[in-house]
Amino acid sequence: MPTPALPLPPPAHAAPLPAPSPGPDGTRVLPGVPFAATPGTRPLELDLYLPAGDGPHPVALFLHGGGWRLGSRHSGGPAFPARTLFERVAAAGVAVASADYRLTGEAVWPAQLHDAKAAVRWLRARAGELDVDGDRVAAWGESAGGHLAALLGLVSDPALEGEVGVTGPPSAVAAVAAWYPPTDLVGFAGDAGADPDDATTREAQLLGAPPSSVPDRAAQASPLAHVAAGAPPFLLLHGRADRFVPCVQSERLGEALRAAGADVDLHTSAGADHMWLGAPDAAADALDRTVAFLRARLLGS
Repeated sequence: MPTPALPLPPPAHAAPLPAPSPGPDGTRVLPGVPFAATPGTRPLELDLYLPAGDGPHPVALFLHGGGWRLGSRHSGGPAFPARTLFERVAAAGVAVASADYRLTGEAVWPAQLHDAKAAVRWLRARAGELDVDGDRVAAWGESAGGHLAALLGLVSDPALEGEVGVTGPPSAVAAVAAWYPPTDLVGFAGDAGADPDDATTREAQLLGAPPSSVPDRAAQASPLAHVAAGAPPFLLLHGRADRFVPCVQSERLGEALRAAGADVDLHTSAGADHMWLGAPDAAADALDRTVAFLRARLLGS
């Protein structure tokens, strides 16, 4: 007789939730919660920061920077200690889910977008348990994470939905806040004065080849190429002295969104480099603007 197969455990993202830990001002945090798993790879996890009091609370999915090849859900950029950053937003009444996604050493495009969409679907699928409102979900990110947040707001192509984690719930978001995001991978090298055929750039590592050699894939991975009528409200924040992601990347996306009839707030900061380096006042202002934007779009205040 054949040996009966051993029963498989449920996927990590279906496991019971941990008990929340207390934070400042009555906030709570659920650390290291799996939201998706793919065969042969680590489970993808997020940390959920909840406001004080009973929900359901609106929630912003945060996606970290690092050129798609570095970073983790524990990073909000060098201007802010991550936990302090997310607790600030939670204290203002908006939950934050800071999520990991596969880096380019693990998988190439479109895995990163698939993972971000999986996080949104998981938040909706387990909204009741999490005390969040699945109808009030925003995307927020910095640098490469801002690129993914913008794509969450703009990509509706079923071919880019992916089958990671929970499937079924929609992955659309109600608003997008993006700090210094790459938005046009086709034009990025020209904006940055770089070699478009360089296979070692962050953009080439994301795509699996230099953008110049895979223009269709570069366009597919560019928020700019997905702008259409019906886009959600956008907050775009960028330093005009950014040496890593030229400010024109945000400006170009802002222009396209306005032309499509979207509600766009584009603010650029003089003297601010990438990650708000050299401009602590710009960093503080960016956080204030982001809190106000999320509250306005998700809380109506």
